[in-house]
Amino acid sequence: MGTQPRIVERAEQPFVGVRGRVTWSTFGLIADRLPEIVGLLGERGITPVDGPFFKYELIDPSDQDRELEVVAGVPVHERVRLPSADLFAGSLPAGRYATVHHVGHPDKLLGVASSLLKWGHAKGLKWDMVRTEGGEAWGCRLESYHTDPRLEPDLDKWEIELSFRLADQARVTPDRI
Repeated sequence: MGTQPRIVERAEQPFVGVRGRVTWSTFGLIADRLPEIVGLLGERGITPVDGPFFKYELIDPSDQDRELEVVAGVPVHERVRLPSADLFAGSLPAGRYATVHHVGHPDKLLGVASSLLKWGHAKGLKWDMVRTEGGEAWGCRLESYHTDPRLEPDLDKWEIELSFRLADQARVTPDRI
């Protein structure tokens, strides 16, 4: 269950995160770092702006055993300094995003993502993504969680938003040089 895809304009969003290389079977290694990030923010009196997210920087949807490059992050109001070497402050890029809201178990997200990509293709949209030998390298492909698992343990009731950044239509192309 979810909404129809739509295009939204997003402002730049500061966050605190951690980057890792994982497979689908070892995804917990990066996901389990989110409580650490939230705890660090709490110790510093910083309140998250929204729920946590995963930013897929390199993904090969056709190969479930291939390594992914993922950022697990928590959005904040402004950039912060961090004492940890592996945690970092970053910003999600501003731009136009194709989004879809999903209510249900996270294990359904690959199908939701596939539907969003097909919808975008049918609309003639261009993604902020390039294909590489390692898979799809994305400028910003987000999976944002809007349900607090401490308050709603039933994964079938979780609210999750997928947001895939569209390619900037103003980029310099060979015919504009």
